[in-house]
Amino acid sequence: MSGVSRRRLLGAGGAVLGAASLGVALPGAGAAASGGRVTEERKSLDELYADALREGGQLVVYAGGDTATQQDRTKQAFLSRFPDMRLTMVVDYSKFHDVRVDHQLATRSLVPDVVQLQTLHDFTRWKQQGVLQPYKPAGFSKLYKEFADPDGAWVSVAVIAFSYLYSVAAAGGNAPRSPLDLLDPRWKGAIASSYPHDDDAVLYLYYLYAKTYGREFMVRLAEQNPQFARGSHTPGVAVNTGQKAIGIGTSGSLTAAATAPVRWAAPDGHPFMAWGQRAAILAGAAHPAAAKLYLNWQLSPAVQQNSFNGWGVRTDVTPAGGLKPIWQYPNANVEGFPRFMADRAEVERWKQTFALYFGDVQGAPSPGLLGLHPGR
Repeated sequence: MSGVSRRRLLGAGGAVLGAASLGVALPGAGAAASGGRVTEERKSLDELYADALREGGQLVVYAGGDTATQQDRTKQAFLSRFPDMRLTMVVDYSKFHDVRVDHQLATRSLVPDVVQLQTLHDFTRWKQQGVLQPYKPAGFSKLYKEFADPDGAWVSVAVIAFSYLYSVAAAGGNAPRSPLDLLDPRWKGAIASSYPHDDDAVLYLYYLYAKTYGREFMVRLAEQNPQFARGSHTPGVAVNTGQKAIGIGTSGSLTAAATAPVRWAAPDGHPFMAWGQRAAILAGAAHPAAAKLYLNWQLSPAVQQNSFNGWGVRTDVTPAGGLKPIWQYPNANVEGFPRFMADRAEVERWKQTFALYFGDVQGAPSPGLLGLHPGR
């Protein structure tokens, strides 16, 4: 594949899928559009585990993320609970996984059983195309209303939130109390950020800043000479290793210990962003029983109670550390992100706007170059 760029190669998958929208049949097409009523799963995890083992005990998940090891915690927890399963967890930027799946569907070469991605708009599109298997895991009726498709085409399995963080030692007694404080001259050259025009969730966070504080905020932020990198994990790495004092556009938790050297902030009255990471079973999945086991496990109270940031997707699971459910934070903009993601023209305008402010995205993708069929 020498001489062919990753973006051109994956983009070709989108072009092929365009043929599918003109009438080329896809594996499993029509399954999600059949209109049949889907009832909530009643089998226990152990019963579903037995089903998955009878099927062969294999599962492939395409998960959105920034590094190959980012889902290791999830993988190890799943295998600890179900030790005879063989789980392949492939991590890549969601914006590459989605067109990779499009290519595989169009060429009848599907690899994953489950897709677990940040690109929320893809699940709406895939449902319309009939390539998702309708399914309602146990606990479906307990999910926050915005975190599940009413027909069971997809569910949200985790809450992720992006804001800014800072080094307690570097901040001293003058920690940034809001995003506005990031413009303080003392932070010039001390800020790391993931590119807002490389990741739609970071893009939405920057969009909220621009809408709340005005575009002049972005002009002045650019004058702070932030260090930009690909991958939403990079601001945290820069701050935790002492390279920078502040990181923008990364995840964290408000439940961190008071002695933690790095604090993640989401101050009242100022915007941050959060969403439910969507997951679905593909209608052409080779291991549907294993896929059902995975979704039921992800939504189980035990898993939701142990989320890394304290927030979960179920209304009957109390968040850790005295937090409120994420949907009770109006400044988290939980319902705004899916609307933003659905307007792809608006997304593209803001990507180019931030490229104008901060320059073009530079560097190789942090998960590496995975090709068309990783996990096969």
